[in-house]
Amino acid sequence: MTADGSGLDILERLDPVVLHHIVNTLGWPDLRPLQRAAIAPLMDGEDAVLLAPTAGGKTEAACFPMLSAMAQHKWTGTSVLYLCPLKALLNNLVIRVDSYAQWLGRRAALWHGDTKQSQRQRIRTEPPDILLTTPESLEAMLIGVKTDHARLLGTVRAVVVDEVHAFAGDDRGWHLLAVLERLERVTGRPIQRIGLSATVGNPRHLLNWLQGAGQGKRPGRVIAPDVLAITRALQAVGSASSEEMPRPAGEVELDYVGSLENAAKLISALHRGEKRLVFCESRRQVEELGAALRAREVTVFLSHASLSADERARSEQAFAEARDCVIVSTSTLELGIDVGDLDRVIQIDSPAGVASFLQRIGRTGRRADTVRNCLFLTTRKESLLQAAGLLLLWGRGWVEPVNAPPEPRHLVAQQLLAVTLQQHKLGDQLWPQQWNGLAPFDRSAAPILRHLRDEGFLDEDGGLLFVGPEAERRFGKRHFIELTASFTAPPQFTVLSGRTEIGRTDPTVLTEERPGPRRLLLGGRSWQVTFVDWTRKRVFVEPADGGGVAKWMNGGIAGLSYALTRAMREVLLGADPPVSVTRRAEACLTEQREADGPDTVHPGGTLVTRVGDDVRWWTWAGYRANATLAATLPSIADPVQRPSDCWLRLREDLTTDAWRVAREGAGEGLVLPDVDRRAVRGLKFSAALPERLAIATVAARLADFEGARAALAEPVRFHHMGEAG
Repeated sequence: MTADGSGLDILERLDPVVLHHIVNTLGWPDLRPLQRAAIAPLMDGEDAVLLAPTAGGKTEAACFPMLSAMAQHKWTGTSVLYLCPLKALLNNLVIRVDSYAQWLGRRAALWHGDTKQSQRQRIRTEPPDILLTTPESLEAMLIGVKTDHARLLGTVRAVVVDEVHAFAGDDRGWHLLAVLERLERVTGRPIQRIGLSATVGNPRHLLNWLQGAGQGKRPGRVIAPDVLAITRALQAVGSASSEEMPRPAGEVELDYVGSLENAAKLISALHRGEKRLVFCESRRQVEELGAALRAREVTVFLSHASLSADERARSEQAFAEARDCVIVSTSTLELGIDVGDLDRVIQIDSPAGVASFLQRIGRTGRRADTVRNCLFLTTRKESLLQAAGLLLLWGRGWVEPVNAPPEPRHLVAQQLLAVTLQQHKLGDQLWPQQWNGLAPFDRSAAPILRHLRDEGFLDEDGGLLFVGPEAERRFGKRHFIELTASFTAPPQFTVLSGRTEIGRTDPTVLTEERPGPRRLLLGGRSWQVTFVDWTRKRVFVEPADGGGVAKWMNGGIAGLSYALTRAMREVLLGADPPVSVTRRAEACLTEQREADGPDTVHPGGTLVTRVGDDVRWWTWAGYRANATLAATLPSIADPVQRPSDCWLRLREDLTTDAWRVAREGAGEGLVLPDVDRRAVRGLKFSAALPERLAIATVAARLADFEGARAALAEPVRFHHMGEAG
């Protein structure tokens, strides 16, 4: 393969020392297509998004050209930032990245919330060439009084954002973009931006998003040779008829087991002697399955966000070294954390999206003699239908687009406070320059700035803005550490056995009325509560034989997407996913099609059904679209309801005439969903917003106008209504 028709192998653009170590230290005869394709654009300073399946070599695809550019251009100081969404992922990567840097006599170092002060001080005095960190820690460096951010960060030339899709889909992405724009103000130059991502449905959009204010001003490209090959194959699958549809690469099986207890029985009996990674959709499920497996004398390890960092690290380390064992995890192990060579992935129920499934199945099949595989064990009829719909989409090569949450006004408020803290003072007319004109951190934020000034979050004197007493009161603890995190975590109590931290539990486990001794389930083991320190939010426990309870409050807006819910409808109408389906699962799907199908789905459009006084519109449009429809059709929608993914409740006195009048009126414009004022509490920094803007932000995130329009445009049949239409 040659570069730019020059006749030279593209590998010759890499630094000779880097190339020598690739061949002799790593023993690689060649680079992968993605790694080859990344060399020229990255060394030429282009922005890029590198797409590849899990374990596709994305880290090396970024590191080798960056190290070569570092040597070629004689960069000094901290010249490359490597940003990750998870501290565990950074811990996993730093050794590998540092080993590559040492080929050239360079150094990589780690800085995140768990990094000791002595290590941070060494970084301040001896800046590494590559700094691995999180956006939150990066902002802490910008606003912290201990760090000379101009000295440490002023030499940055490039930023690598690992798992960039994980940032882009939530508020951490807006926070990341804002902090990168402020970093460019520190460096005084544009910074090359390189995103590493698993497969997404809109990679070009993701690249444009990552470029921030540089979009349209800087060259950029999507680099995805491996993904393109897979996508073409899957698109060929999707164009085939169901009879001739081949299965996508990988062994996938769909089973229905009816309960978590039955799932534990099956896992304990299947694949003995193999290393199995089991994904669950909640921390509670992880704990209950872990305890059930341990009761069956299975060697089991657990990983989820409410376990202590030490507990998770012990699990991941033991799992990486063990052979005949199971690790049970939430999505915390979905990203690129290395837990050794896996034999099997087992999915309990169904993830919420195809992209998540691709990450999970990509954990297997890394050895030359193995294939990617996943066994779905569904515990409820609803989750079986969801898994079948998800696998139907996967078989067609469809992946969700990644889109930033709309209208992040609360983060605009956070950034105005953070940049004032960083600069110590801010010009009341020049503040938009801090983000290089990036929306929504531009002049459109003036009403938010005015509110911050009026409410005492900012003080003003002689045309300059300063951090005010209200910001000090609400966010000033521990040097404004709360100001660096873009999300709100529900309050949790730390659980301690002696001096060992086990993890954290929801306070409701400690307050709910329950007979017998107070016991909780954490780390897959039962613990009896011996003392609760309510002031310091600590729970002291000792081991118990059983009876523990696991519970956590679920944050965020629940609900499935329009695309996934529609795929579930297709399954009820007879579509089969291109995977192995067990007889149990087939029988359950057949029962749902025969028992539920006629009353919920119709190939010609949506259904409105009546059972007694219960009138439902079966839209199969997803939770957000149904919430939008409920707000848009107040004359016929039941005002006291929480719409589901599949239906919304209509008024019991509905007639077909009332339906037609309401539907015609809806054509004039869709309405944002109604928001419970209590929902605003989950919006970090909402206290720094006018209430109406905080409510409008939550409402915008609850809406799906596109899905609602699609549902409204379909023909409707009235079933059990005494009328046909």
